Amino acid sequence: MKHTGYFTSESGTLAEFAELTARVLDPSELSFTDRVEKNVPIYDMAALGQVLAGPKRSELLAEWAWVLGKSAGAVVLKQAQPDHAAIDAATDVFNRIVADEAGQGGGADHFAAAGANSRIWNALEKHCKRDPAGFAAYYGAPAVAAVAEAWLGPDFQMTAQVNVVRPGGQAQTAHRDYHLGFQTADVAAKYPAHVHDLSQVMTLQGALAHCDMPLTSGPTKLLPFSQMFAAGYMAYRRPEFAEHFEAHCIQLPLEKGDGLFFNPALFHAAGANVSEDIHRMANLLQVSSAFGRAMETVDRVGMSKLIFDVMGDLPEERREAAIACTAEGYAFPTNLDTDPPVGGLAPESMAALLRRGLAEGMSAEAFGAALDAQITRRGI
Repeated sequence: MKHTGYFTSESGTLAEFAELTARVLDPSELSFTDRVEKNVPIYDMAALGQVLAGPKRSELLAEWAWVLGKSAGAVVLKQAQPDHAAIDAATDVFNRIVADEAGQGGGADHFAAAGANSRIWNALEKHCKRDPAGFAAYYGAPAVAAVAEAWLGPDFQMTAQVNVVRPGGQAQTAHRDYHLGFQTADVAAKYPAHVHDLSQVMTLQGALAHCDMPLTSGPTKLLPFSQMFAAGYMAYRRPEFAEHFEAHCIQLPLEKGDGLFFNPALFHAAGANVSEDIHRMANLLQVSSAFGRAMETVDRVGMSKLIFDVMGDLPEERREAAIACTAEGYAFPTNLDTDPPVGGLAPESMAALLRRGLAEGMSAEAFGAALDAQITRRGI
């Protein structure tokens, strides 16, 4: 019996993908809304406030989880944040941060040409430090917390990155997101297939609209049901899948205060802003499971420095095993303002630096200095 536990760049066929994404969501499958637009259920949070606070809360959350995982893959929560004064106050803070960071040469966006868009990395912390009361009012949105709990369970970890797509801002290409969507194809292929399944239940993607977003402003393009394509973290990079996405994706207009939430494995892409005067601002919420942590705190920096000088006599395969058990092999979390990706989708990890230091023949002192500088850049 042959076990094929890994995906390759050729895994999955377009025919299978096309059949999967041709499905139609029947509103009768839903209990809390009968309104479905382009296969995406729309939930009126003003009408569902009592449900969230009552005995049927778990049923509503279970329905959202089913949609996100086993059905369309996305939901729209109308007025997920109904406090528009809190949104306006947050918009003012974000605009000031954008102006300050532009003056410092920062605020780089991850997909647009320089100056076309504005991006605030770690908007969550920056917002809180600038306006604690406004931050609390803004994130005091029960619907946002509820949909995060629906997908991830309690004790989730919130992060946020503000994106402003200005008139003329170009669209993204189809992709999946964090975790495996932030890895190169070569790296993603090293993870077994069951981890590809796991990746999508470790995070939830969301966007809170800070202005009305008609279709001309380029709201997010989505391909419903595509999150269920098992080989999708490899396949989205193939041109035939990108072409199918562009031919069949959907977009939904949003109003200020609306929230779009979707499975990170859903094929999606920011749309092109072809409006004349709409500066499309969304707070992109990337919510992580509480379980994405090790059991113990470990001084991996100190350990890496200690083993650096004693690794030379180990055969390569034993050296690799020792590095894997010592250094942090994952580049996240990090401070993307000071530690941006270089030559890939993720910054250099501690383990990658250790390998590079050994390959380049660094002295222990030089490696230690490089590692200290990396930790400073990471800001953790």
